[in-house]
Amino acid sequence: MNRLKTEFYVGLFVIIGIICTVYLFVNIGSVNFSRDRYYPVHGFFTSVSGLKTGARVEMAGVKIGIVSNVSIDKKQLLAKVEFSINKDIELSEDIIASVKTSGIIGQKYIDILPGGSDIILEAGEEIYNTESSLDIESIVRKFIFNNDQ
Repeated sequence: MNRLKTEFYVGLFVIIGIICTVYLFVNIGSVNFSRDRYYPVHGFFTSVSGLKTGARVEMAGVKIGIVSNVSIDKKQLLAKVEFSINKDIELSEDIIASVKTSGIIGQKYIDILPGGSDIILEAGEEIYNTESSLDIESIVRKFIFNNDQ
């Protein structure tokens, strides 16, 4: 009787552990089981230092999507960032996408500033107004070397 009780609790513990692991994979790992809730758009940046796939895309501090891919465009030699935006959100053609840093640890994300145009971006279209990430090291370097004179 005592052995059966121990086996029951061990089994219950294992099942709860598996459920917690799946929950962490889905929520922290940004795993999407329903791709039809999002539509793709992309933009080109001169620098996306520190931005990673799976980073948040926010508008007014609210998550509206994720960064689905970061690559280099071989024609323009710029960073191409692909976004998956929630289908409930309509982005106008004159929005501004900026690479920002959040918190103390400096995680990068994309901040979208809304535009005023009536023309809405369709799936696969390009965001033309982009602002690259701020490179603190180059700013400090310029400041140090320009003040030596």
